[in-house]
Amino acid sequence: MTKICDYFDYKLDADGNRFLEVFIRGNLLLRLPSTNKGTAFTEQERTDLDLDGFLPPQVTDLPQQLQRLYANYQKQQNDILKYQFLRSLQDRSETQFYALLEKHLQEMVPIVYTPTIGVAVQQFSSLYTTARGLTFSAGNIDQTDTILAKYPWHDIRLIVVTDASAILGIGDQGMGGLAICIGKLALYTAGGGLCPFQALPVNLDVGTNRDELLDDPHYLGLREKRLQGEPYFALMDKFVAGIQKKWPKAIVQWEDFTKNVAFDVLERYRHKIPCFNDDIQGTGAVALAGLLSACRLKGEILIEQTIVVVGAGAGGIGVASAIKAGLQAAGLSEEQALMRIYVVDEHGLVVTEHTHDVYKLPLAHSVESYSDWSIAEGRVPSLMEVMNHCRPSILLGLTGVAGLFTEAMIRSMAKNHSQPIIFPLSNPTANCEATPQDILNWTEGRAIIATGSPFADQEYQGKTYPIGQGNNAFIFPGLGFAAVLGECSRISDAMVLESAYALTDYVSENCLAHGLIFPPVAKLKDVSLQVTTRVLAKALEDGSATRQDLNGIDLESYVKAHSWQAKHLPFKYMA
Repeated sequence: MTKICDYFDYKLDADGNRFLEVFIRGNLLLRLPSTNKGTAFTEQERTDLDLDGFLPPQVTDLPQQLQRLYANYQKQQNDILKYQFLRSLQDRSETQFYALLEKHLQEMVPIVYTPTIGVAVQQFSSLYTTARGLTFSAGNIDQTDTILAKYPWHDIRLIVVTDASAILGIGDQGMGGLAICIGKLALYTAGGGLCPFQALPVNLDVGTNRDELLDDPHYLGLREKRLQGEPYFALMDKFVAGIQKKWPKAIVQWEDFTKNVAFDVLERYRHKIPCFNDDIQGTGAVALAGLLSACRLKGEILIEQTIVVVGAGAGGIGVASAIKAGLQAAGLSEEQALMRIYVVDEHGLVVTEHTHDVYKLPLAHSVESYSDWSIAEGRVPSLMEVMNHCRPSILLGLTGVAGLFTEAMIRSMAKNHSQPIIFPLSNPTANCEATPQDILNWTEGRAIIATGSPFADQEYQGKTYPIGQGNNAFIFPGLGFAAVLGECSRISDAMVLESAYALTDYVSENCLAHGLIFPPVAKLKDVSLQVTTRVLAKALEDGSATRQDLNGIDLESYVKAHSWQAKHLPFKYMA
């Protein structure tokens, strides 16, 4: 096994118990978040590791530390202060950070991830305190090999990469994109079991087109307009070549790339390195899972539905593509599946003859498909015209446009369907296409609702309605960790589809009876275990996994045994 880093390595003693073999002593142990146990260092460790006198006399174990930390967390007066508290803890003691996050997942995931992460991204430069991860730009990309060689973690297995061109629903954020990579990887560990010392957040700072960042005297990123075209992909090629050379087993998750670029990047590299795009494939899988669960809740099946997807960026096309794949897997032909899905962008229905975006074409309709509609010649149907003519039972929003779903639109669905399925999935909360409360009011409490950001349970005429969160965190930690464990050479479409089915089955087994179509975030670890196990099995079945020695074993037990645990280990110094 490759040594984790120059400071420590994991070992087993004669009884099979894990300990940390450390190669440093003294105050440096307290300055590295990977080795800082704080007041949990035992009296013997303090003597052996030259820490005597560096710490308060009382030895406190991890549960005691977590009580103190949580009390201080609760004193933070708003979400961004809570975010800063947790990030500071992460940069001080990784084990305490992950143990606290795991203990309070339901409460803290919205802080380290969406929706608070959107504010943290926007305020990245003003909040910046400590370096984490790596940043590549045109100024240092030619030194990629040297930079990677100096990185202290030697066995990187999963890298989350962004160019910050399309963060959530808030657009181009330049250098601030690094924050979302850090947040995603926190969930990989707390929710999925990935060792944090095998994870790497990366920002590709290719400039920004946001003038308010370029004019901000405190902005920490490049003060240049964004690279585009060949210069952009020349930088990307050098980055991919570098990580492929340094860490050939690493899985790459592409994050928050703008529209066309997201699809171009995925297509350019998916056959060179094992990689996936969470905005396209993760969002698609979690939305498909939610729809399958919603249909089961109604006692119906997906192929009976007519679906309108509003928004044709990476998320919208990713969702529509996943639904199309799900319809085909259920027995429809590609043509039949397409006739069940209508994708609408800012111009109206996506139509083959009227779109110049290649990535939209597999979901585009022809002008013939609406030839009998009352539409002026040469014009594509508007969203409301699509709604009126198609009478969809399912409406999904991935536009980032707050309030796009109007009362008239939702009431028309409620008139045509007893239980319309409506998912305003845009993040953060302020960008939601309609609030759950409005949707309940306009459908007289009959709609099945899920959102992208968390919403509290809603009340309508004395009845409480749980609002499911279509959170990508139910997909990407399991999908990525399965690829790590299987040392996959690719992330196949079958693996992504299996992640959706695994989430759907978890919901059927544990949540549907309570009226839930997505699990509570508190169950993230249980969900990720099921997703990881099922995706790993699929990767072995379709040849994506190179670890064929895993065939025939109890995969769930294997996943559990190889999941990182947030607990303080005994330390032994090795000179």
